[in-house]
Amino acid sequence: MTRAVAGSQKRVEPACRQTDNRRMTLINSPRLAVSSITDPPSRSTAPSADSAYVLVESAIRYLQQHRLQQPSAADLAAALGCDAAQLQRQFCALAGVSPKRFVQYLTKEHARTLLAQSTDVLSATLAAGLSSPGRLHDLMVTTEAMTPGEIGRFGAGVQLRYAFAESPFGRMLAGATSRGLAFLGFVDADGDEAGLEELRRRWPRAVLKPADDVAALVERAFAGLAGVVASGSSARPLHLFLSGTNFQIKVWEALLAVPEGVLVSYSALARAVGRPDAVRAVASAVGRNPLSVLIPCHRVIRDSGDLGGYHWGLPRKIALIACESARRDACVAPAALA
Repeated sequence: MTRAVAGSQKRVEPACRQTDNRRMTLINSPRLAVSSITDPPSRSTAPSADSAYVLVESAIRYLQQHRLQQPSAADLAAALGCDAAQLQRQFCALAGVSPKRFVQYLTKEHARTLLAQSTDVLSATLAAGLSSPGRLHDLMVTTEAMTPGEIGRFGAGVQLRYAFAESPFGRMLAGATSRGLAFLGFVDADGDEAGLEELRRRWPRAVLKPADDVAALVERAFAGLAGVVASGSSARPLHLFLSGTNFQIKVWEALLAVPEGVLVSYSALARAVGRPDAVRAVASAVGRNPLSVLIPCHRVIRDSGDLGGYHWGLPRKIALIACESARRDACVAPAALA
């Protein structure tokens, strides 16, 4: 099995390695193509102004709230007071799928069907060493866990640089240390201060410092979600610096194996980490995930098909699942016709 060195840009076969408390995971995935913290922002052909993200966020929220009516593109544009053609372009660029296709996936029945189809995907993916030859782009993600001693210091001596940025699914707060991205979460109606308070709770003794360049990580993450970054991108790996127990980190690393457009149950996730008797503990670890979207906790639902909870709001979980499913099917359909 090929070994990898942190920060290496050489393509290698996916592998997992644990040395002391450092964990490294290299995976392939269509859902991300992100740079390291030091990379400059990548500009896509879509408008990059915050107003474009705000517009798409408003569109997603409207479609989710009116999903039973299945509004048309014209209805959506009229409700938002914008040009239909411009909305279509920006929605496709930032969400990676058209509004019409997106709204078709906003149902609980779709989630149940997806879960039934995905029963063995997680086990198979883990058994394959987190590899998937059918994915669209290559991604290298490295994860490093804090040592028990570092966890006990609650971030003392750590400078946590942070920034707010817009995304298609809402305003976000990103926090990074010199060793990697440590936090990525959504900020809702409670405002920016509530987001910073959550960051302080997770890193109570760290020194928080605003840093505009950290916002580029949000832009790059969602550019990858929309498939904007081309296959074979030379971007360096994104380093994730995780603060959690060994069990929590094992669950989070297993979540990295869940491909876009796939859902798994809490019990399947518990079996995948070798603890079928610890479903509640697995659910708790999922809920403590510090890196929304990047570590896809939104892809875990109940065995019954009910979506369960989501730290950043159930409507957002529904929207993420719908968007990813639509993109997956859009990619599969042309391949089936080939």
